Amino acid sequence: MSQSSPVSRRQAWGSRAGLVLAMAGNAVGLGNFLRFPAQAAQNGGGAFLIPYLVSFVLMGLPLLWVEWAIGRHGGQYGHHSAPGMFDRLGSARWLKYVGVFGLFTNLTIASYYCYIESWTLSYVWHSVAGTFLTEDPQVYFPRYLGVEADSLFAFPVEAFGWFVVTLALNAWILSRGLARGIEIAAKIGMPLLLVFAAILAVRGLSLEAGVDPGVMQSPFEGLNFVWNPDLRGLTDPTTWLAAAGQIFFTLSVGMGSIHCYAAYLRRDQDIALNAASAGWMNEFVEVVLGGTLLLPIATAYLGLQAVQAATAGGSGFALGFLTLPTLFNNWGWFAPVAGAMWFGLLFFAGITSSLAMAQPLVAFLEDEFGTTRPRAVVLFALATLALGSVCVWLYPGGAFDEFDYWTGTFALVCFALGESIIFAWVFGMDRGWAEITRGADLAVPRIFRVIIQYVTPAFILLIFVGALIKPAGAWTDALVSLAGGSGWPLAGDSVIGRLFHTGVTDYRWFTETGAGTPYLIQDLTRVLLLAVFVGCGWLVRQAWRMKASGVRR
Repeated sequence: MSQSSPVSRRQAWGSRAGLVLAMAGNAVGLGNFLRFPAQAAQNGGGAFLIPYLVSFVLMGLPLLWVEWAIGRHGGQYGHHSAPGMFDRLGSARWLKYVGVFGLFTNLTIASYYCYIESWTLSYVWHSVAGTFLTEDPQVYFPRYLGVEADSLFAFPVEAFGWFVVTLALNAWILSRGLARGIEIAAKIGMPLLLVFAAILAVRGLSLEAGVDPGVMQSPFEGLNFVWNPDLRGLTDPTTWLAAAGQIFFTLSVGMGSIHCYAAYLRRDQDIALNAASAGWMNEFVEVVLGGTLLLPIATAYLGLQAVQAATAGGSGFALGFLTLPTLFNNWGWFAPVAGAMWFGLLFFAGITSSLAMAQPLVAFLEDEFGTTRPRAVVLFALATLALGSVCVWLYPGGAFDEFDYWTGTFALVCFALGESIIFAWVFGMDRGWAEITRGADLAVPRIFRVIIQYVTPAFILLIFVGALIKPAGAWTDALVSLAGGSGWPLAGDSVIGRLFHTGVTDYRWFTETGAGTPYLIQDLTRVLLLAVFVGCGWLVRQAWRMKASGVRR
């Protein structure tokens, strides 16, 4: 283990407001405006909201306190990334390898997330330029991504160019450091995001059928769908899994980025109120603003059933990138402004999140290998460019979706489950509670001590098992099938189902003519991701071997 290193020797946050905005920016991402409305639409609107809020209280908020506590604790020993932080939670040598998830998830998610982020930046330009006044987004978007029929490969020259520009912008901000780079970006991006969202929400909710061109019904039909509580969701396991899964997406827990930001706090600096403030700010943006934009506007023009059909699969990307630019065209002179604001707020949501993904990797190279920050930033950018290129060029073959599922979904749950158990049972709840409450500006109710120790790990374990064995159809039907001796009908989108291509009748890597199939791309992408995970583990091993031999510095 490394010797204690005062936080003052490293970078620090310039202000409390900057810290909270950066943490909120880390959590507020594309999913707040695209995934949450789609999940709500697919899971009954108000029926989704109650399990969602319960999941936030029993799992999301406790995990925020756990990750802030682990981060601040590790920062006192000079560690600003997950491997070193977990190494300080106990004496077992394997603990640091749990922290490998904190490197792996940030690197791989950033690789495809920055690509999506680049779409939003590109669409800001095209909105201002009036591209969607003359071109149908339904036709433009596949062409922009370079998708061609029956091809596993894409050659999107423009999209790749915007991807490089976006990566370069991230790298430039990172190179300026914590206070002068990331914090300033959050102080600019988050207020603009809120202003743009508020303006669009007011304009969207003012739409009237018979007055505004193309409006079929009141946008409040969509708003009521989200906000009217429906107790039927409490008895549906599928709704609970979807709601809990959204908490992982929206709070950025189980990644290692929160740990990293919290590591730059002083030993007695508050984490209880700061963590709660960042969490509730994210919930405000997601539920209040996110729920007031996409669904109400789309419902006003298309009707609720059409919106639910467009969000099949739980993603709002089709509505956000294909439908909304067309609907904005009904807004006259305000159309290009609305488009620029919509994609602008998505860009600000994206870049504040991608910066948070990058910082743990940069910090790992700085802390554990003694790499200078400029060099660490360049190494991160090159690694992200290399992995991101796989998502760009093999997008039609399914590489992008494999990155998203295994790193942006499954790995988050694995890491969160591990850290919740380690914090409560290895580090110990006595020490953990003392860490959470030390210097607190908020009196955390003692019931959360019990929740963190027992309820949160059990909650995450249920999510993990549910994702593993998600059935095809209703859970009750699957239980009846199992009890009747017919076995458990696995869904194709369960973890086991995806891993073994359940339900696929023609699984093969090559066609009879020797051409590759999407399954070839998918399986090779999984091998690549496994290799990246092993590579991150190897870097951790090398760092600790160097420290043991006294090579570093």
